[in-house]
Parts: sequence; C-alpha cells; structure tokens
Amino acid sequence: MFQFLFKYPIPVFLKGRFMLLSAWPAWVLLVLIVAASGGLALLIRWRLHNSSTQLRGVRAGAIWSMQSALIALVLLLLWQPAIIVGELSSKQNIIAVVVDSSRSMSIADSDGKTREAVAIAALNSGVLAGLNERFQTRVYRLGSELELVNALGQIAPVDTATHIDKGLEQLAKDTEDLPVGAIVLLSDGSQNTTGIGGDEASADALLALKNRRLPVHTVGFGNETHAHDVEIEDVSVAATAVANARIATTVTLTQHGYSGQKALLTVRDGNKTLTQREITLAADGRLQSEPLFFPVGNAGAKSLGFAVEPLAGEESLVNNAMTRPILVSDSKRRVLYIEGEPRWEYKFIRRAEENEPTVELVSMLRTSENKVYRQGVGDPNELSSGFPVRAEDLFSYSGIIIGSVAADYFTPLQQELLREYVDRRGGGILFLGGSSSLSDGGWGTSSLNELLPTFLPSGSHNFRRNPATVELTSAGTDSPITRLLDDPGKNSERWKKLTYLADYEDPGSPKPGATELIDMNAGHRKLPLLVTESYGFGRTAIMATGGTWRWQMSEALGDPSHDLFWQQLLRWLVGESPGPIAASTPTRLLMDEGAVQLTARVRDKTFQPTANAHVTAHIIGPAGTEVLMDLRPSQDTPGLYQAEWTAEKPGTYLAEVTAETAGGQPQMLGRDVLTFQRENGVAENFHTEQNRPFLEHLASETGGRYWKPSDLKNLPRDISYSEAGISVRNTKELWDMPIVFLLLLGLPTAEWLLRRKWGVI
Repeated sequence: MFQFLFKYPIPVFLKGRFMLLSAWPAWVLLVLIVAASGGLALLIRWRLHNSSTQLRGVRAGAIWSMQSALIALVLLLLWQPAIIVGELSSKQNIIAVVVDSSRSMSIADSDGKTREAVAIAALNSGVLAGLNERFQTRVYRLGSELELVNALGQIAPVDTATHIDKGLEQLAKDTEDLPVGAIVLLSDGSQNTTGIGGDEASADALLALKNRRLPVHTVGFGNETHAHDVEIEDVSVAATAVANARIATTVTLTQHGYSGQKALLTVRDGNKTLTQREITLAADGRLQSEPLFFPVGNAGAKSLGFAVEPLAGEESLVNNAMTRPILVSDSKRRVLYIEGEPRWEYKFIRRAEENEPTVELVSMLRTSENKVYRQGVGDPNELSSGFPVRAEDLFSYSGIIIGSVAADYFTPLQQELLREYVDRRGGGILFLGGSSSLSDGGWGTSSLNELLPTFLPSGSHNFRRNPATVELTSAGTDSPITRLLDDPGKNSERWKKLTYLADYEDPGSPKPGATELIDMNAGHRKLPLLVTESYGFGRTAIMATGGTWRWQMSEALGDPSHDLFWQQLLRWLVGESPGPIAASTPTRLLMDEGAVQLTARVRDKTFQPTANAHVTAHIIGPAGTEVLMDLRPSQDTPGLYQAEWTAEKPGTYLAEVTAETAGGQPQMLGRDVLTFQRENGVAENFHTEQNRPFLEHLASETGGRYWKPSDLKNLPRDISYSEAGISVRNTKELWDMPIVFLLLLGLPTAEWLLRRKWGVI
C-alpha cells in the first residue's frame, strides 16, 4: 500500500536525501508559501468582516488550512521535488548471507521446527533466489568462527558458541578488497563473545562495519520469551575461602510462568550437597537475588554447582544450573592479639581460636606496666622486644586485634606502621571495647583516628559496666560474620535471645561507607556494637564490648554461638589479607574460550612493589596438561607481572605462581595459587530466547533493518538501497507520486464539501 501511494518503497525515503531540482532558490519557495498563506488569511478575514456568514473560528481556520496546503503543494511541485538515493549496481556486488550455526539454533520453538530449519526454509522460499537475480551471493556459517560454505546443506547447528561480533568483524576484514553491498544475518541473537547474553554489539565490530559502510540486515528467529522456564543468571562467590569456613554467595535468577511458586535452590560439591533452601519465585521476568550460606568443606580446588531443582513443565532444564570454581586453602593465617589487661574476653577468644585450624593466635597480654605475657609465638625471639617496630615483622601477620590498650601505648612509628598495615599491606584490624580502648584510650585524638570505622564520641568515661542486649541490623542478617543459623529469620531471633552483655562502650556513629552489623540496646539507647569498614587495601572493625564471653558461660552447655561467631569474625579479619604474591585472573570461568590472562602483584616483605623479580606460573590442568611459563613485568605498574595463556581443554586448572629475586643468589619472595575453569557449550544453554534487542541494535547502528521471517519477500529489493560496494546515486522524482494527485484532487474537494455543509458556497 505504501509503494502504491508513494511510488517507491520505504527504504528510498529512509536512506535517500530530499532535494529540489529547480534552478530557482529554495528560499523563494518559502517566501511564496508564506506570502500566499498570509494573503489568504487577510482575504478570509476581510470577507468575514464584510459579510454576515456564520463561518467563524475553527471553521475559518480549516478553510484557510486546506487552501494554503493546496497552494503550498502546487508551488512545491513547480520546484521539482526529488530524492537522491544510493543503489547497488546490479550483478556487480556481493551480498554476504550469514547463518548462525550455534547450538541454540537447534532449539525447536512452539511450531515444532528448529530455528535453523526455519532459517534455511526462509532462504529457500525465494529470498536466496531473489538475491541471486540481482547480486552475487556468498553464504557463511557462523558459530565460534566464520566459515564460507558452498551450499546451505553444509550448515548445521552444532557449534558450542556464537561469536557474532567477531564473525562480522572478520567478514569486514576478509572482504575489504571485495564489493560487498550488504550483510544478511539470520540468527537468534544469542552470543557468548563477552559472556552470557548481551544486547549491544562491540565497539570494534561496529567500527569495522561502519568504516566499510556495510549495512547488516538482521533476521530474528526463536520465541522472544519463554512461557515456562527458570534460569540462573549469575552466581557471585569469592575466588578463595578458608577451609571449613561458612561462605556467603548470591544466586541471581529469573523465571517465566512460575510467579509465586516455591523452588529448591541447591549447592553441591560433586555429589555432596552442601546446602539447600526453598525460595519463592518473583514476578515473571524480574531478576531476584538469593543469598546462600554454607560450609565450603576441606581444602582443595573445587567446582561448586548451583542449581534450581526442575519444576513441572519447564521448557529448558540445562539453564537451571551453573558452576563456579573456588580455591579452598588450609594454610594458617596468623593474628596478633594485643591486650592491655587480663580479662575474660581474652581467655575465651583464645579458646574459640583453638577450634579454628586455619587461624593461629599470637598474643601479647600486658600483665603490668612493663611486663608482657606472650602466647602462641613461633620462636623465643618473636615479640620479645614488645610490639613490632619494623614493617617486615608486623606485616607477617594477617590480622591484628587491639583490646583494652590506649593509643599512646604505641609510639608514633608504631602508629604509622599500623596505618600502613591496613592501607598498604591490606591487613585487618579489630578494635575491642574496654576501659582503655576507643575514646577512653585516646584513639579519637590519635593519628589513627582515620582507621576507625566510627566517629568516636568526645571525652572519656564512655565505657560502662552495665547490661546490654544485642540484635542484628538488616546488613547483619545477610553477613557471614553473624550467621549462627542458616535461616535468616531464625538467625535474627537467635541473636535476640543471646545472654546480655555485662559491659559495653559507646563507639559513636558509623562513618560513611561503614557497615553496622550488630546493635546493642543499652538502657534507653541503641548503640552500634559491631561496625566494619574497608580502608585502603585492608579492613577495620570495632567490637564495642569486652563481654561476649558471657555467651559461652551463660548459654546452654554445648551451645556453639560464642565460638562460631568469633571463628567467623577471625576468618573475616584475615580472609582477604593478601600475601606478598597475589595472583589473579579477570575471570575464573572461561565460557567456550580458553584465553586467560594471569596477573601477579609482587611485593617484598615490607609490601613494597618489587620491580625486578623472576615470576613463573606452573599450570596443571585436565588430561595431563602441565605448563611452566614466565610472567612479564608491566611497563606501567611497578610490581605487576602478566602473561597470557590458552586453556585448550575443558576442565579445572590450578596455577601456582612463584616469585624470586632476579640475579645473584635467588631468594624466594613468595607464592600464590589460583584456580580457573573452562567450559564448552554451556553458554549456549542460557538466554535461549531470541535476543531481539541485540539484533535491532546491530541493524540500526549499521544502517540495516531488523526483519521478521514472514516479511522477507521484499528483502532482495530493499537491500539494494545502500552506498556500500559498487553503487550509483539515482534521482527519484516525486511529482508523479499517486499521493500527489490524490491531494490535488482531495484538498479542493474536501474544502467544497465543508463549505457546502456550512452553507458558505
């Protein structure tokens, strides 16, 4: 219908440039139109003033509008309107037909046919023949790579990945000497170039296509939504964990067709179930995040499986599960605990630590003004001169606990070491409440005030030997530090029932960015009890009491609350404290691509960057894979070493990174271990619905169009309007369009009919 009225198809008007062929200036046309419209307005006003007609207001305006439009149209035709549009030269251009051959195209949608079969049928229904009549055609299959094929029969949906961005970028590069007029991409839009999903094409791919002026016409296949399906979108879990620790993870999922129903979320280590929790599914299409807490088990490199148990009628079950690699370490982390006075809290914290095999407590208890009692030291010389005064001595500890100790107990040098311990070394410091701690110990006016996660109250005498009950905050409900019971509701209730504290200290108000995990009810006041904060590369916390020992003494025999809380708090204190060598990868899960970048941050015993070191990575993987490779120093960042490697086989890989001094007699600086995992074909199981936003974005950015399979009959004709390849600019005159003649006839006719109706003929 559009072409019948306007003579030319829609692409002519979308891609063409309007112009006037007359030699007369365009400004003259505008002046004449304005003058004619103004003259008509004055004439109509004069006639209304000198007649008794009832033609007033809107009616007069309607007559003026139609007469003005008719005059403007006639004047426009005198200036010879036309459209200049680029058209591909017949038989001189190549049209690249690219068919998605990934596994997701093997999905059979509601019609029972696979997407690949529907795409091939669409090409055979006249589209490919129509293109061959006008152009030369080349057919490609696109999965993990782009491949030229001789016939459609060579295309099958077997590829384990879809790299649309890379494939189109490669096509633009490989055909840079050929006259390619356009690209026709038949796909469901699902791609795994940068992970699962994605609604935008990469900047590199778009730039390559735009430089060639190559329009991409996308044809979408597959249902745009699932009627009944549950899909895990992501799993957030730490790269490393301490053996036997309870770790926190977050599973993000979405669903269609099961809103309000119950589902079982499960975490497994191989065949061993670590935890299960029943969840309520949110509204259709809405992302929901579910926290999970579970014991990670013994040391080793593990691949944890996260799954939503299948529901009745699900269209796809393979997207119900994800795996994540994690490295569980049983290496001991040493914590230096300095206490200013003998008290029960000191004794019971040490008892809790004895049942934590991965934390070793080294303590200094000041028994008198100049006497210190040491426990847990590695050799007789450790801490023999008191609190460390050298960075290499203090930085050997992964965490520090400061009990009832005044700030001036530490010399200015030691205070600066404490600040650098958190900021540069990345360690953790826990401050306890006590008669000589926090504001009562002068910490608020010391140089270390900035380390504290709260603004301490002014003055002293903020330590009270009065009862106070405790309760979790909303942040504490979700924190692994305060998780005594797995069920969040029951956990909150358990904290409210704990024995009251017999002493507390006012810690002030949390600083911006700090997290308040536990509150205490002290009389008519609610005060923070446990507050944590990130500082520099490390972390600090305040536990504003010295009376948690009552949870052990006053609760039922065998109650684990006190010991479990302190074990979890100690793990938090040391869990993210790096060693001198810190190895990492940008991603621990490689989807269908084995390229991985290993990075190591190398520092000496004082945790200063080491620019001259020999850094190696020993990689062990599946099927006997074993590689020893060197990491190269970064040119931009001192102490940073990098290397790239490709994991060819699917499975879990373990990389041990070691560093030693270069030249002379090498000395070991340290080691670190990391794990990563390659999976093939898994990404094709997720986001299996048609990714129409991606296909539309790709088409619009390159000057193409998104097509439905049912609309393809006009594609061979419409694809001609392009300036890529070998093209010519044609002039399309507009004066003889049927719509023009209809307007020339319709405007005066409509005016006459209205005037007759209103009795002003």
